Amino acid sequence: MFKRNRRLRETRNIRDLVRETILTPADFVFPIFVVEGENIKEEVSSMPGTYHFSLDRLHEVIEEVEEAGLRGVILFGLPDHKDEVGCGSYDNDGIVQRAVKKVREISKDLFIITDVCMCQYTSHGHCGILEGSRVDNDKSLKYIAEIALSQARAGSDMIAPSDMMDGHVAAIRSILDDNGFTNISIMGYSAKYSSAFYGPFREAANSSPKFGDRKTYQMDPANIREAMREIDCDIEEGADIIMVKPALSYLDVIRWARDRHDVPVAAYSVSGEFAMVKAAAKQGLVDEKAIAMEMHLSMKRAGADMIITYYALDLCRWLREKM
Repeated sequence: MFKRNRRLRETRNIRDLVRETILTPADFVFPIFVVEGENIKEEVSSMPGTYHFSLDRLHEVIEEVEEAGLRGVILFGLPDHKDEVGCGSYDNDGIVQRAVKKVREISKDLFIITDVCMCQYTSHGHCGILEGSRVDNDKSLKYIAEIALSQARAGSDMIAPSDMMDGHVAAIRSILDDNGFTNISIMGYSAKYSSAFYGPFREAANSSPKFGDRKTYQMDPANIREAMREIDCDIEEGADIIMVKPALSYLDVIRWARDRHDVPVAAYSVSGEFAMVKAAAKQGLVDEKAIAMEMHLSMKRAGADMIITYYALDLCRWLREKM
């Protein structure tokens, strides 16, 4: 006698009752790009529906985020000034530091995550301090730690270092603890691959390297055991959450991370994933809502506890429509 598995697919009600993986607004974190200037809300050409906001218009997106039911945002800053050591990144009056304060004025409850990296702030576009044409890991750690400290002082709830320097989580944990910020958590960009999917973000953040690439510090897409070593190191150094980035082409890495560790796992659904769906939908080739929902469901099914995504606001709207 064969099994009739289709019985549990017969109606929408039974499908809903036995569904194993469910998306909710609490699963998503929304990235926000903040720029210098006034009265700016400017769409990123390669990422339809994604905007640069000046501080005086930040309330527009924060109010939308709260109305959608999202719990958290991650802030990226675009400074007016760039230099060799990215001094704007650790300036207590820098664009991200002021953005954190502004978000906290607008919302007392929203969870604020701040990205720690130098590529938007350096004149060369690399994620650390250069020694000749090479990124010097250990020199960079001092600057990475200072960025984290300045963001914590501004009021960030969670520090998220994306630079991929060896030892950066330990350096950040140490400086935060030494300065009384023991309750500020760290989300490591633990398995961050050197990916072609980042293209649109580099326009959004004005962060393309002026020479070379980032393959000496971001990971080879071919490797998964190496990703587990990176994750192990971040946890040992004090990371509270680990991240896999990108998400869609790295679902196997998310699954390995989930099976290997009991700390929360974040997935970053990156700009290229978002832009490809937007472009295909514009051409009428795919159902944008169905594709986006399925993509993010797959990330959670693979083991992600939280998903950073440019689709966060849309997903919340679509989820409300389903209720």
